[in-house]
Amino acid sequence: MANIKSQKKRAMTNIKTHLANQSEKTALKTAIKNVLVAVEANDKEAAVKAFDKANKLLDKAVADHIKHKNYAARQKSRLAKAVNAL
Repeated sequence: MANIKSQKKRAMTNIKTHLANQSEKTALKTAIKNVLVAVEANDKEAAVKAFDKANKLLDKAVADHIKHKNYAARQKSRLAKAVNAL
């Protein structure tokens, strides 16, 4: 651990930020998985609802610089293709 007071504070904020980002990434992965599970079950209504939530979380992750915009675009396209196939 650092000896300088400002660096001690910075280390603590880095930990908090890391945990927040980790939580957001996990929520995003879960939302994407929920869309795919609904598609597998041929449940159009649940798939559309989960797809909307996944889109929102993807946009938020891009805005917060957690995921790259091309990653979000690729996932949205992939999920839309799966939902529209129902």
